[in-house]
Amino acid sequence: MRGPGRWGIVADMDNDTQNRTAEVVRETRETAIRVKLDLDGSGKAAVSTGIGLFDHMLELFAKHSLCDLALDCKGDLHVDYHHTVEDCGLALGTALDRALGDRRGIRRYGFFLLPMDEALCRCALDFGGRPFLVLRTACESSFCRDFDIRLFEEFFRALSVNARMNLHILHEYGSEPHHAAESMFKAFARALRAAVERDPRESGIPSSKGAI
Repeated sequence: MRGPGRWGIVADMDNDTQNRTAEVVRETRETAIRVKLDLDGSGKAAVSTGIGLFDHMLELFAKHSLCDLALDCKGDLHVDYHHTVEDCGLALGTALDRALGDRRGIRRYGFFLLPMDEALCRCALDFGGRPFLVLRTACESSFCRDFDIRLFEEFFRALSVNARMNLHILHEYGSEPHHAAESMFKAFARALRAAVERDPRESGIPSSKGAI
């Protein structure tokens, strides 16, 4: 897991207001990242990480979660893609946590089964405050051009820890790496969309503990 770096919470609104948004800045010697997130958006994305495939996946996340996402990252891509991908997960996870506030009134759980051509992916998640990641892929070949999609495990791990989310992503089958990655991001987006929705029958914290 990456070190703490220098953080700035530019905007942070509790989810008992109408505006569940957050803006986060994270700067280290390896990456400089700014994330703006609106949980109640329309799927707009403005993403620039310097990695084409990663930008595509984050745009898919925004479209299918109906979150508005602006993410800009300047990373040490001359070293490799690892720092950029993982640190974007850290920053986006932090933004999710801040935008959700105390998580009052949300459905909390989300799950989705998503087909993508020959690929099939399951995703289940819980915003219950205890982070954990299980990610499995059935791909034998993992490269899209020069990008190894196995690196997305680092993204989702960093995201789950900082969003305080239990996340399971299971790519059941499918041999094409791009389709595998796309099925994972779309399934995650759809599961998250369900989990962060306001539940009209739940006015309090969705936990028997009374806090998350």
